[in-house]
Amino acid sequence: MEIEQISTIASKEFWDRIRNRWVLAVALVFTAFALTIAYFGAAQQGSIGLRSIDVTIASLVSLVIYLIPLIALILGFDAIVGERERGSLDLLLSMPITRLELILGKFFGLAAALTFSTVAGFGLVAIMLSTQIDLNGLIHYFGFMLSSVLLGCAFLSLAVMLSVFAADRARASGLAIAMWFFFVLVFDLLLLGALVVTGGQWGGEIFPYLLLANPADVFRILNIFTLADVRTMYGLVTVFPPMLAEPWLLGMVMVAWIVAPLGIATWRFRQ
Repeated sequence: MEIEQISTIASKEFWDRIRNRWVLAVALVFTAFALTIAYFGAAQQGSIGLRSIDVTIASLVSLVIYLIPLIALILGFDAIVGERERGSLDLLLSMPITRLELILGKFFGLAAALTFSTVAGFGLVAIMLSTQIDLNGLIHYFGFMLSSVLLGCAFLSLAVMLSVFAADRARASGLAIAMWFFFVLVFDLLLLGALVVTGGQWGGEIFPYLLLANPADVFRILNIFTLADVRTMYGLVTVFPPMLAEPWLLGMVMVAWIVAPLGIATWRFRQ
């Protein structure tokens, strides 16, 4: 495996997204939503302006859980299968490049584009709010940005895995949308439904560990447990043990969600 080959492919993927203005569009979307939530999130209560950075981050977490996974899945679902349908995959593999270098280059290039748009979008808001937020609030906000990047990379890794297994782009896109529905909408409903039906007698002890099987839930818990002002507002606090809510542990789980699907995709692609 040669780093130069990987970086060349990654650079091409990144600059392709820059040239088609994809990065700019996503960054502007993040900036607009973050500013709207920060300044107008309390409009229903009759007040406008920044109230608490913790409350703002909590509101942004709910938005990011829906938005970033969808963007990441759309970005990566055709990374491999798209090249195969266009007939360019065989041409790429005929060059002095291995399958591992190709898939890693694709992933790192797309991850760089997603990371750049996320940091640029939310970072611009941090600059605008820097005069109204203390140092501790800025640290929490940058932690939120980092966890958002990890969430995006986790779902991008899942998208690349789907792209390797799918037979065509149509199936890959369908699987990507189904994966978004499952992890973002259905997963928690299934867990809560099981607890309600059994009266809490089944799954209560393993419930916190099951939440780790969903990168969206890991992202939510990682941000909720670091915000003192909003921690008690979420019912997860009553069922999730503090020992599992350590930021370093949840960060490692998020990294595992990036590495594992990418490893499976690499194994399948090399077959």
